[in-house]
Amino acid sequence: MQKVMIVGGGVGGTTVLKLLSESEVFSIVCMADTNESAEGMLAAKERRIPTVTDWSMGLEWDLDIIFDTTGDPSVYKKIKRDMGEQTILIPGSVALIMTKLFEEKNRLISKLENTSAKMDLILNTTSEGMVVIDHEGFIIMFNDSAERASDTKREDVIGRHIKDFIPSTGLLRVMQTNQKEVNQEITLSNGMELITTRIPLVNADKEIIGAFAVFRNKTEAVQLAEQITDLKEIQTMLQAIIQSSDEAISVVDDQGRGLLINPAYTRITGLTKTQVIGKPASIDIYEGESMHMKVLQTKKPVRGVNMRVGPKHKEVIVNVAPIIVDGSLKGSVGVIHDVSEIQALTHELNRARQIIRTLQAKYSFDDIIGASEEMKLPIEQAKLSARTPATVLLRGESGTGKELFAHAIHNASDRKFNKFVRVNCAAISESLLESELFGYDEGAFTGASRGGKVGFFEEANQGSIFLDEIGELPANIQAKLLRVLQEKEIVRVGGTKPIPINVRVIAATNINLEKAIANGTFREDLYFRLNRMPIYIAPLRKRKEDLRELAEHLINKINQEYGRSIEGITTAAIHKMQIYNWPGNVRELENILGRAIIFMKLNETIIDIHHIPDFIEEIPLKQEKSLMKPSGYVSGKPLSEIIDQYEAEIIQQAFHTHKGNKTLTAKSLGISVRNLYYKMEKLKL
Repeated sequence: MQKVMIVGGGVGGTTVLKLLSESEVFSIVCMADTNESAEGMLAAKERRIPTVTDWSMGLEWDLDIIFDTTGDPSVYKKIKRDMGEQTILIPGSVALIMTKLFEEKNRLISKLENTSAKMDLILNTTSEGMVVIDHEGFIIMFNDSAERASDTKREDVIGRHIKDFIPSTGLLRVMQTNQKEVNQEITLSNGMELITTRIPLVNADKEIIGAFAVFRNKTEAVQLAEQITDLKEIQTMLQAIIQSSDEAISVVDDQGRGLLINPAYTRITGLTKTQVIGKPASIDIYEGESMHMKVLQTKKPVRGVNMRVGPKHKEVIVNVAPIIVDGSLKGSVGVIHDVSEIQALTHELNRARQIIRTLQAKYSFDDIIGASEEMKLPIEQAKLSARTPATVLLRGESGTGKELFAHAIHNASDRKFNKFVRVNCAAISESLLESELFGYDEGAFTGASRGGKVGFFEEANQGSIFLDEIGELPANIQAKLLRVLQEKEIVRVGGTKPIPINVRVIAATNINLEKAIANGTFREDLYFRLNRMPIYIAPLRKRKEDLRELAEHLINKINQEYGRSIEGITTAAIHKMQIYNWPGNVRELENILGRAIIFMKLNETIIDIHHIPDFIEEIPLKQEKSLMKPSGYVSGKPLSEIIDQYEAEIIQQAFHTHKGNKTLTAKSLGISVRNLYYKMEKLKL
């Protein structure tokens, strides 16, 4: 071992001291410096190395090497002059080089240690087990996941041959063949089944220096494969949903860069994937701020923001929500609605509602078929009433065409360019009828729409309103309707302010209003208001000479609906229909003809007698007249009781004819089902 003295306790001397202290070849016998508190002198004392303030005192030792780190040329000359002939003097320049080399060595060691620590951290945190062997087959690395998967401690396997640990290992074969093996099954000595992938290790000179295996418990691997399959299916389905959606969708990452858009987005904004993906979220904004960036900043969703996007400056409404996974913000998703489409849909919806609730009058007097005397009179009366603003009351059995007359009166009046509102008083429940007719103010009742609602009378302002089944109105609505007819104003439900209106009222009923007045179910004062221009429409059985003309008109109508080309009807078929009393009137005639056309063969073009159902002969006119014959005057009974008894007999006979079916019974008697129930209760049937 060579004896060394270091002259100089500065940075250079300290570095040489540290470097030589780690060596087994050199022995530092002395350190010299005039300053006893120099860093090198203190470091030497800590290592129990003798120190002197005069370098010449160190010459007492039989020195092999002297390091001059002072950098003073005069000191170097004195040492060279006085040292022994066998002693080697190393100048400060060499010491400086050694210092730099030593520092570089420490940096490399530190870097390697950090890299090794990071590598160990990565290898030990991965969920995959990993074992590495050298070129002789000895285990040199065994991570934490490998310990868990094999139920073996690291210290029990490091340094052992791989055959001792896994007799059936394929790692040695991998080194021999230099071919990796993927997803191979292997069973450990403890019976544990693994799925492993083996890969050879090759250096820069393409020499095999070992091999490593990555493995996982077979059960976990199967579960993972199933999860991956499920995730792929979900991903595929999600992508299909997004791509096929009519809603424009855009997704950005947590930095606001575009990740995904669908075809609907391109259609609305005019921007393609290449223009959006990877670009800032504001790329599509023409007017307004980016809602994606706002959501990423606040982590809160935004709804219903109006803005303009794309090169076409499309006006849209935007909804954006943050994407949060396990509490972390991953991005945001936006849905864009085209305002023009919304406006078009809203317009169509409002139009549809208007058509449904306030259907425009579509019939005229030309659509009323009939040349009989029974039809000429009501047609002339209707034409006369059309020229006046008077209230019209259309009377007649169900199916005679009262609504047809209402349409024609409106279209022949000076109100034809305004609304024609139809209301079936029997089809609306009593609890809703008042609010539907007269509207309601905001907060009038629970569930009332904000801002209130316009009623049928307000909708029909400056136009006409057709009140069908007027006889079915409850008493409280009758009183309110009377005020409308008298004062020309309405008051909404829950409101106090009268609203003036100018509406032509056309009413219709198939019940005997005079009898309803006698029974107390209809107001007499309302009757007089409605009955200013009464028009009675005769039933079909009283104008059978119109049957052919009606039938031909209805055949043309049915041809258009069913796509048929029936040319007409035979005289024999007309004669067969003329012996029937037609309780359902024109509506029943249309039903019979439609049924006949449905069952006709495609090569048949004329409706003949055999196409007409035989059941229309079940109640011939003579039988009807016999049923309608009163039982006669009974002495001692008032007229009202005799009428009630006769009415009860008629209802019972109708029940028997229709086998207890109340709907058919009411229809055949020309009254509503509600009115039938009322009569049954009154007559105790």
